[in-house]
Amino acid sequence: MAATEEASTASRSQPKSQGEDEEAMAVLDFDMLCASVAMSAERRKGAAGLAAAASEGPGGGVQRMWEGDVVIDCFDDQRIALEAACCPCYRFGKNMRRANLGSCFFQAMAYFISLVAVLVSLIAFSVTRHHVYLYMGLGSVILIAIYTGYFRRRIRKQFNILGTDSSLDDCVLHLICPCCTLCQEARTLEMNNVQCGVWHGRGDTICLGSNGEGNKAFAALHKSSFVPIKSPELCGMDRISSGADEHQPLVPSVQLEQE
Repeated sequence: MAATEEASTASRSQPKSQGEDEEAMAVLDFDMLCASVAMSAERRKGAAGLAAAASEGPGGGVQRMWEGDVVIDCFDDQRIALEAACCPCYRFGKNMRRANLGSCFFQAMAYFISLVAVLVSLIAFSVTRHHVYLYMGLGSVILIAIYTGYFRRRIRKQFNILGTDSSLDDCVLHLICPCCTLCQEARTLEMNNVQCGVWHGRGDTICLGSNGEGNKAFAALHKSSFVPIKSPELCGMDRISSGADEHQPLVPSVQLEQE
């Protein structure tokens, strides 16, 4: 009689254990399926991001800003401000060399010749009072603004610096306040360690905060794993409870000793 009861109990427990195993396998298969789908979506997203960055040019998808305002922050770096005020041709040549848009000597000479043309035209007008020299001087000033504004736009496009799509704004800035505009360009290139057209950046430490941009950038670079990894010591709920360890705490003994 006892043997019959044991056989019936074993026959009832066997389908239950098989059903639990099938359910656990189904849950595991579903988790693995979700993880594989998510990983494939991330790979496609990463490939699309790389293609977009390659199509956008050397600046990539990173949106950058000019260092400071054109007029307000003009004297933040006194050395740059002094160079732009006393010898703008030299300052312009150094900026172009850093951005890899020409040699320092060639760009400085082009700027210097234009300035000499403006000065000679004004002197000739003051002596002869012929308006043709005045028009030549104004034309030289506009030519300098167009030339320097063109290269300012190239700097913006090369390093993906925030600005308008119109080249007229860059030319107007160099026409109205050329020294202050040269200071802004020089501050941006030097503070971000631009060498031979390569933007190395400041090298600042990323600050991790609850709502900071650094936290988002760090989270984007260090994505968590899609498949959860469980620790056998911490996951006490996964243990099969029995009569012997029914009242055993879920916190590991090591943590209890430390407390």
